[in-house]
Amino acid sequence: MFVSKLALCLFLLFKFAIGEDPYRFFDWTITYGDINPLGATQQGILINGQFPGPDIYSQTNDNLIINVHNNLPDPFLISWNGVQQKKDSWQDGVHGTNCPIPPGKNFTYHLHLKDQIGSFFYFPSLALHKAAGGFGAIRILSRPMIPVPFPDPAGDFTVLIGDWYKTNHKKLQARLDRGIRLPPPDGILINGHGPNGASFTVDQGKTYRLRISNVGLESSLNIRIEGHSMTLVEMEGTHTIQNTYETLDVHLGQSLSVLITADQPVRDYYIAVSTPFSRHVLTTTAVLHYSGSNQPVSGLPPERPTNTDYSLLQARTFLTNLSASGPRPNPQGSYHYGSIPVTRTIRLANSAAIVNGKKLYAVNSVSFVDPDTPLKLADYFKIDGVFNLGGITDYPTDAALHMDTPVMDADHHAFVEVVFENREYWIQSWHLDGYGMFVVGMDTGEWSTGDRTIYNLLDAVPRCTVQVYPQSWTAVYVALDNVGMWNLRSETWERRYLGQQFYLRVYNPVNSTRNELPMPSNALLCGRAAGKSTLI
Repeated sequence: MFVSKLALCLFLLFKFAIGEDPYRFFDWTITYGDINPLGATQQGILINGQFPGPDIYSQTNDNLIINVHNNLPDPFLISWNGVQQKKDSWQDGVHGTNCPIPPGKNFTYHLHLKDQIGSFFYFPSLALHKAAGGFGAIRILSRPMIPVPFPDPAGDFTVLIGDWYKTNHKKLQARLDRGIRLPPPDGILINGHGPNGASFTVDQGKTYRLRISNVGLESSLNIRIEGHSMTLVEMEGTHTIQNTYETLDVHLGQSLSVLITADQPVRDYYIAVSTPFSRHVLTTTAVLHYSGSNQPVSGLPPERPTNTDYSLLQARTFLTNLSASGPRPNPQGSYHYGSIPVTRTIRLANSAAIVNGKKLYAVNSVSFVDPDTPLKLADYFKIDGVFNLGGITDYPTDAALHMDTPVMDADHHAFVEVVFENREYWIQSWHLDGYGMFVVGMDTGEWSTGDRTIYNLLDAVPRCTVQVYPQSWTAVYVALDNVGMWNLRSETWERRYLGQQFYLRVYNPVNSTRNELPMPSNALLCGRAAGKSTLI
């Protein structure tokens, strides 16, 4: 024990002596435990006994060393929604890149928050674990010398919102395994609580930051605060134009920050969260509590929007603050994405079908099948037959839905246009690991090349997760500057679990640490990679 502690001290002294970015250490134990967020006791996934899990407080360029002990009887992984893992998809924590942590074992993640700020979250990525908890907030603060385009708030609150099922997650998974859709969720949680269970205390006259993330499974959500406006200041690591809203949509997998000022008489006010698009309307509330208030919330919470057309119009008002600094001192507008020539256009259409009596979802007619070996390991060790490189096309086809394990190949440093085409009647939410996607356009109807004339080529917000409205399209630009194997998935968990995902391999033939970090020495090996060496 003494030797190990001495070695750790010497390691840290060496790191600091050479001026390496700071380290923060976390030790997490994953267990099942009883929770009752909607009034009925059910099995939840706890991190160090907490539901939701602990917040991660960090700063730009920090190294996070997170030792995860899996005390569940099931394999387990955690992924880091929005953390870009620069040059290091080995740490991404999804089934295509990492072997699951076996029961009774541990794995240590090393996340380097290179050139990132903002609000994000983590979640368990295997099976339907997300339906039992195991999620929590990540906040990456700017370095002290980097200006932030608003005064320091009096407080900084995490607000995790998401739909929730009372049904055990294994029963939900068994239902999907039979090819049967999930029922409507039972309710909405705010920081793991049901109606009026969460409370946020403020002082009259002061301004506060709320970091809001939709960590749910199935539903876009709308948030509003009784008697208070919300000023949008940040979306997934980008400082935004500071527009003010009475109501905001936060789609599955998305995160944003708002400022609110406690400028009302001293009493308690509702924070209301609802499903804006669902036929099965759900609403829950939390409490904005003014210090000294002895007047609880009363009456009805603020009504949800009923005309969903507002959501598309609202989304078009989200713009980058070009003069503000991001994670570096230079202005966010110094990167002129709109002047970079597009080298490739990729059109992706979601679809659904019944195959052999079971519901499946697909991208460009291909429904993803999880392999027996993580794709990243198969690619690294050159193991044939694990995935189909080029197994998904760059455009929608009229082919019948079929099952495969496709990987789309892409060149390092390519600059691509991706058009998400939603021909269905349900809103979609798409996430790309490892990247921010400049949301240059969205509209109703079918996309055509003529729609490029309405693209925003100046101040679009780069996001890790984008929504696509029913029978509509969303276009993004992506600079493929991050080598690795990256998951592109539906954030609607039923759709993702039943095939609406694939992996993007961003490849550079030059084997150099300038392009990609080596396999970590503690990498878990499984499937057809079991028994191989991490020291190749």
